[in-house]
Amino acid sequence: MFGALPYKDPQLVLPTLILLHTPVFAQIIFFGAVLSAIMSCSSATLLAPSVAFSENIIKEIFPHMSDRTFLRTMRTVLVCFAGVVLVFALNSQASIFKMVENAYKVTLVAAFVPLCAGLYWSRATTQGALCAFVAGLMTWMGLELFGPSDSVWPPQLVGFLVAATGMVVGSLLPQKIRTREA
Repeated sequence: MFGALPYKDPQLVLPTLILLHTPVFAQIIFFGAVLSAIMSCSSATLLAPSVAFSENIIKEIFPHMSDRTFLRTMRTVLVCFAGVVLVFALNSQASIFKMVENAYKVTLVAAFVPLCAGLYWSRATTQGALCAFVAGLMTWMGLELFGPSDSVWPPQLVGFLVAATGMVVGSLLPQKIRTREA
């Protein structure tokens, strides 16, 4: 009965073992811990981009927004992001593992290079960060959708390298994007 399960759906191996071979109290503890971990990761995964988007994009566009309005805006962004994620998850045929893997690919190609360059490279600029973001994301999406499936270089690695190049080129070129001094 158990032998075919790893080949049919490997995500069900541990839950099946827990359901078949542990007492009810251990099942309650196990599934409670799993739900707790999922809810904790979900809240952090939704809150981080919502707050970052609100603080770094919306607040830059509307700098004189009151705290009350900003909090309401941040909550609205959170609900919108949650809705987008819910629609994506309901329409996806991928496993939970694959969806999480894809979410981290987006972070790798769009956010990792600007974040690291902003922290560790004194010549990093907003223009460079935008170039890295756009170049990395567009390259990755293009290769995921239209690239060969048997490529030696995975699309997320190519997107990462293009983002790094975009950061360097965008930061070293004459600056067309000016940032407001705090």
